[in-house]
Amino acid sequence: MLVGRRFGVDVRAAGSGNIGAANVARVVGWGAGFATLLADALKGALPVWSARFLGLGGTAECAAGVAAVAGHLFPAFARLRGGKGVATTFGVVLVLAPEVALTCAAVFAVVAVATRIASV
Repeated sequence: MLVGRRFGVDVRAAGSGNIGAANVARVVGWGAGFATLLADALKGALPVWSARFLGLGGTAECAAGVAAVAGHLFPAFARLRGGKGVATTFGVVLVLAPEVALTCAAVFAVVAVATRIASV
């Protein structure tokens, strides 16, 4: 939503109406879509990494991840209408289990290239 706004577009009123990276890419362009993807992934990764850095333990790391995803799905500033949480969840999993995240990203890339549909 913020990236779209930077380009003068309300992505909630265009394309699929979703504020996620795929809709931003469709409505504003691939560069803006990638920036949205990166920001959403960081939104998930940074709280988990922070909990790990502070030595709070695995339970706190998972709680930070759940809170980050919940905040993405139901943001107060957007009337509780957020994205689908895919990139934010990827950021959480990237810190918690990098092998799993990279395997999922590879599978996604193969399927997306083969079908040319990001939502498959």
